[in-house]
Amino acid sequence: MATSKAGLDLGRAAYDDHRWGEAFGHFGDAHREGGLPAADLERFATTAFLTGHSRVGTDALARAHEEYLLTGDVPAAVRCAGWLGIHLLNTGEAAASSGWLARGTRLLEEVDEPGAAEGLLLIPAAVAKLYGGDAAEAAALFGKAYGIGTASRDRDVASLAQLGQGQAQVMLGHAAAGLELFDEVMVAATTGEVSAIPCGIIYCATIGTCQAVFDLPRALEWTMALDRWCEGQPELVLFSGQCHAHRAELYALRGLWDEAMAAAAKAQERSAHGDPQARFGGFYYQGEVQRLRGLFEAASTSYRAAADSGFDPQPGMALLHLALGEVQLARRQINDAVAAADATWRSRLLCGLVEIELAAGDFAAARSAADDLGRFASGYPAPMPRALAAQADGAVLLEEGEAAAALKPLRTAWTLWRTLEIPYEAARCRMLVAKARRRLGDEETALMDFEAARKELEELGARPAMATVDALIGANSLGGPAASAAVPGPLTGREVEVLRLVAAGKSNRAVAVELFLSEKTVARHLSNIFAKLEVTSRVAASRYAYEHGLMA
Repeated sequence: MATSKAGLDLGRAAYDDHRWGEAFGHFGDAHREGGLPAADLERFATTAFLTGHSRVGTDALARAHEEYLLTGDVPAAVRCAGWLGIHLLNTGEAAASSGWLARGTRLLEEVDEPGAAEGLLLIPAAVAKLYGGDAAEAAALFGKAYGIGTASRDRDVASLAQLGQGQAQVMLGHAAAGLELFDEVMVAATTGEVSAIPCGIIYCATIGTCQAVFDLPRALEWTMALDRWCEGQPELVLFSGQCHAHRAELYALRGLWDEAMAAAAKAQERSAHGDPQARFGGFYYQGEVQRLRGLFEAASTSYRAAADSGFDPQPGMALLHLALGEVQLARRQINDAVAAADATWRSRLLCGLVEIELAAGDFAAARSAADDLGRFASGYPAPMPRALAAQADGAVLLEEGEAAAALKPLRTAWTLWRTLEIPYEAARCRMLVAKARRRLGDEETALMDFEAARKELEELGARPAMATVDALIGANSLGGPAASAAVPGPLTGREVEVLRLVAAGKSNRAVAVELFLSEKTVARHLSNIFAKLEVTSRVAASRYAYEHGLMA
């Protein structure tokens, strides 16, 4: 018994110092030797969740619930039931989660003044409304929970409810108002006013929403804060994987693709060891880098692994099929994803939708998506939404035959991308500027822009985009030697140009526009390519192009 008491004291001291692994060990020893009081069972459960031992955590929290009931502390028992519901929901055990939440709700009927426990139970109900598409009802429930948390002076409940209010505002289309709420709730997280698990939830949900609405400065600021929080708790597993996943996305945007791959690998490792919410980001952003580098089979594997988390890996998967020349499949996937997405996630899909519809030659659908993106950006005029909307508008204007009108939004987008230090999008935007100048007859400046964009893409290792630029540089409007020179292998120079654009995901119509040919001529070239390469599909021809260095 003395050993148990000593271990309990050591566990409490380690818990107070956020030495979660050490606390987990001491509480576990004390529990095996003589059992733990209800409050320490709660602490034991917290350390178990934070160090990646989720099953031990749920067992300890269930035991704490029972101990509280035995001692007559029903509100504390309800609190345990509420947290069990939340943890089980996060690990995909929806039925068990529902059962614990139902038990907590029933127990509340026995309490005259339930206090903060009532507010805690409202939060998962509000989350269900939020992701069920009823953001207005979710906002009302979060507001009620916030009132209860504030009245009972429970910072955990009040802060989680305020976080939910921010998410609901974003989903209702009030991004600026929602992000202001996030800033306020982050004050509670960064100053230590909330306990560890609510704090981690707040960090990850806030960063995820900032990234969803393209608020790069906020996402970067709060990711750095999350880094510091995780670094101060080296034994932390839960939330640390999500931190690496957020970092992978930011690295990918900044063109630090090796660093992004390393962060994604760490996210995957932490996911396997107790942070399941990190799985999607760890594999999805790995797939993004692989796709942009032209490693298409590896990207497909990564996207499929991301899909195992239960989330649709879009727009990356659709853009991968576009790069492989499977335009109609890409269209189906991106349109299905847009139709199923909530208001927040939909904004992340619109850029891919514009690109895919343009490649398919459906300019009306591309214009509709670009206009939707413009409306989103006008409601939240941060630099990145403005850049995305301007680039989409310019790209569609260009294909609508309005090259002069396209130049203004494209220049705006190009400037914003450079200011944001997002090199891949800056290079792609410069390609569009060059195309506009070519169509306006300024071939000299167009070639200068194409060559500069290619250099930037080469530095990144963005092989598919480089191949597109190579084809465009060769397809100059004066029809010089680059357009017809022979190349090693069975294909003529013109056929290589056609194949490069097809391998870059262009439709026959788009290739015709790029090369100043008729669609009939492009189809004839493609038929000759299939015959010479002894293949029967655009996908097989595209693979030949990559395997034989034609895209370099």
